[in-house]
Amino acid sequence: GARRHLRPPRLAGYRRDVAALDSLPPPAPPTTVRALLAREGVGVITRIVAGDDGLDRPIEHPRIQKSGLVLAGHSHGIVPTRVQILGETEISFLETLPPDVCAERVAGFFALGLSCVVVTRGVEPPSALAEQARETGTPLVVAAPRSSATIAAIHQALDRLLAPKEQRHGVMVEVHGIGTLLLGPSGIGKSECALFLVERGHRLVADDQVHLTRLPNNQVTAAPAPLLKHHLEIRGLGILNVRDLFGATSVWDEAVVDLVAELCPWDEEEEYERLGLDELTETILGVELPKLRIPVRPGRDMGVILEVAARNELLKEAGHHSARDFARRLSRQLGLRDPDAV
Repeated sequence: GARRHLRPPRLAGYRRDVAALDSLPPPAPPTTVRALLAREGVGVITRIVAGDDGLDRPIEHPRIQKSGLVLAGHSHGIVPTRVQILGETEISFLETLPPDVCAERVAGFFALGLSCVVVTRGVEPPSALAEQARETGTPLVVAAPRSSATIAAIHQALDRLLAPKEQRHGVMVEVHGIGTLLLGPSGIGKSECALFLVERGHRLVADDQVHLTRLPNNQVTAAPAPLLKHHLEIRGLGILNVRDLFGATSVWDEAVVDLVAELCPWDEEEEYERLGLDELTETILGVELPKLRIPVRPGRDMGVILEVAARNELLKEAGHHSARDFARRLSRQLGLRDPDAV
């Protein structure tokens, strides 16, 4: 199948300054225990022991909570909508308690209305835990790995499930390693540009509905709507399966958005960027991304223009800004003292 195109965040070329990092994206809706256990990285290491009735309980926080103090009788600070972890230390502590005290502590723990409880290291939970899970309808899950590995897997899953999301009408392609989000009015030619780029060896990520996600590292990723995955709509041809036409390497299931290209109708009255010195940005989920406004008119090869735009973005990220370099040379030719002032 298609590969997911994720990598360490690019720094050069992005305007992720303090304001961008501190901006507040739209709040993410809560996820559920069922959705967490369905994630590939979590489902393969867990099994549910009791409390199946509570699988639709909400999880609202991307970080787990260690619950040892509650078993010792101190419940202050417990957030019920976080995943509660019981590791080897907590389980061994329960086993040292007299049965009546153990039952009392566990009952107080589950009375908090927890989203779910995860026991690590694959150990069979004490009977008191299973009984309270059944009585309260709280999912009780056993994870095979040790606590650190289980926590890492849950955090990775929740970072995705609880990440801020939005949907945009557009097309997402990967061109020369640059994830390029094409925006513009319906009928402007976004899908046709994507088809040209795929034919040239680049990759389609999404057409028409682009699902955007802001990750904790402030990268924005794009993915297709499940029903439209690998498909393009081309007026006059209809719905095309790009993977079937061009092969598995022509599509990706997800890519980081590095550049936004807005295709707009040519307007003789509008002033378009001629030098490339004024850099535009598009804010998506609170993250500022570099943006180009590219006018469309007959005779312009938009596919080639987008290829060059991606190559130019690569140069910028490598520290080579063609427009600024030209302006500096011009200013020196004119005898200006401060070349960067132009």
